[in-house]
Amino acid sequence: MPLVKIQSNVELDATHCESLLKAISSLTAEELGKPERYVMVAIEPTTPMLFAGSPDPTCYIELKSIGLPEAKTADLSRILSLEIEKQLGVAKERVYIEFADAPRKMWGWNGGTF
Repeated sequence: MPLVKIQSNVELDATHCESLLKAISSLTAEELGKPERYVMVAIEPTTPMLFAGSPDPTCYIELKSIGLPEAKTADLSRILSLEIEKQLGVAKERVYIEFADAPRKMWGWNGGTF
């Protein structure tokens, strides 16, 4: 049920992409206390982006989950930003993260909803 979508102007090769997918999946499951078997992570193809008028490395992340506790967003922001900085070389101050709590009846899975 957690979904993490990542957009960046940093190009990734297949090996690096897989490493980032696995790291974000594991960190998200651990931080939210949810089974990793329900975590989905998507990295969109390299996206032309500007932040503060600069084309320097930047990243936008969306994290949506059922029952996303507002009290966890600061920790998630820190953890995800650190991983993006480590793996993509994007400074934390050039990362935006949008958090969204999805109502169970508005999240479909396995032919139904949660």
